[in-house]
Amino acid sequence: MGRHQVAIAWLVAASLFFYGWWNPAYLGLIIGSMLFNYAVGVAILSQASKQASKQAKLLLAAGIVVNLGLLGYFKYANFFVDNLNALVGSSLTLETIILPLAISFFTFQQITYLVDALVLPPKSGPPASMGN
Repeated sequence: MGRHQVAIAWLVAASLFFYGWWNPAYLGLIIGSMLFNYAVGVAILSQASKQASKQAKLLLAAGIVVNLGLLGYFKYANFFVDNLNALVGSSLTLETIILPLAISFFTFQQITYLVDALVLPPKSGPPASMGN
């Protein structure tokens, strides 16, 4: 493992520690999101060699939908339930959702990673990290 990989591993570990320190319950969310986006990025790269194939574009669209869906849930679920209750006079309740730290930033960062996997020329293999 070279110095570059050690530095990246250290930064990822320190970032996850910091994120987990704020609220350990959301550590699984960010790790799961990272793993999902990495897997989709690798799948896009395996299809992108076929001149931005239809399948690669569908993978990109699915990845974007999942990312925006997750962001939408955390940012707007309570808003929609409150407005639905006001509109139809219902009394649906949803526990208050605490917005995960920097969810918008890491969501759009991961969407950018997926778009880059499709439109940038592939390197010699799958990306070693989302940070490259």
